[in-house]
Amino acid sequence: MIIDTHTHLYDEKFDEDRLQSIQNAIDAGVHKMFMPNCDSSTIAGMLQVEQDFPSHCFAMMGLHPCYVKENVDAELAIVREWLDKRKFAAVGEIGLDYYWDKTFIEAQKKAFRLQMEWAIEFNIPIVIHNREATKDSIELVREYVPKGIRGVFHCFSGSYETAMQIIDLGFYIGVGGVLTYKNAGLQEVIQKIDLQHIVLETDAPYLTPTPFRGKRNESAYIQYVAQKLADLKSISVEEVEKITSLNAIQLFP
Repeated sequence: MIIDTHTHLYDEKFDEDRLQSIQNAIDAGVHKMFMPNCDSSTIAGMLQVEQDFPSHCFAMMGLHPCYVKENVDAELAIVREWLDKRKFAAVGEIGLDYYWDKTFIEAQKKAFRLQMEWAIEFNIPIVIHNREATKDSIELVREYVPKGIRGVFHCFSGSYETAMQIIDLGFYIGVGGVLTYKNAGLQEVIQKIDLQHIVLETDAPYLTPTPFRGKRNESAYIQYVAQKLADLKSISVEEVEKITSLNAIQLFP
């Protein structure tokens, strides 16, 4: 059994073969797949996937920082409406992204804070998107740790020192296809981190692992991330799958 803690199965890149792609993942032993939301435009598709595969696919609810624009208040109101309406696996994906556009940094921080407050209120974890904003992301999360915030820093690719700061917050580190990239620098970092702090993810359809880099990523390809992690730790892939899946169950109880 293996768990993909972060996959965008509703993405348009799956439109032609979505059901088959998900079935391929299930057949490959991917027992559960957790889907982060982006904004109001992705909710319907995400919930449809969950409805089609209720035992395997689970929705989160949140506003992705790259989708924080002038209409941020209206988008957050929709997130809140859905959180009030039904249970979700997490508030996500939320966080900060300074890579593409710095126009709405303050709005991103406001949205991040508010959604962390909601996660505490509903007693569910958060799934954090962080790009070129690590220091600010960690500082904001640290404010809410005494209030019980918990979750995962998705798509980790930072230094060992950064990883330890995240672990000290009580958060998991999400590891995906970047681990299979030779020159990314992540392999040396992950070798030093205990498996009890790691969960696996694909971020499909993005960040496809070797040997499929350059093609669309799929949840089924998480096995290549697990194998690389097993190689780095000099343990069996079965052991990696067992420990990271138990971590995922702790993350998304």
